[in-house]
Amino acid sequence: MSLTMAIFMLVGAWLSVAAAMLWGVLRIARRHHSHHSLPKQTSEAVPTRRSRRHASAH
Repeated sequence: MSLTMAIFMLVGAWLSVAAAMLWGVLRIARRHHSHHSLPKQTSEAVPTRRSRRHASAH
């Protein structure tokens, strides 16, 4: 096998591994992507209550 053929095979193998890793990452990212929808707007808006923090440090 010539040196040129070995280099081309090395580059081809690197590209196939990189493509497989990218495919796997995109597959995982697509699976864990959350599909958030905007909350429905109602005529009566209910304010959210926030808990107050104490002024003194614990």
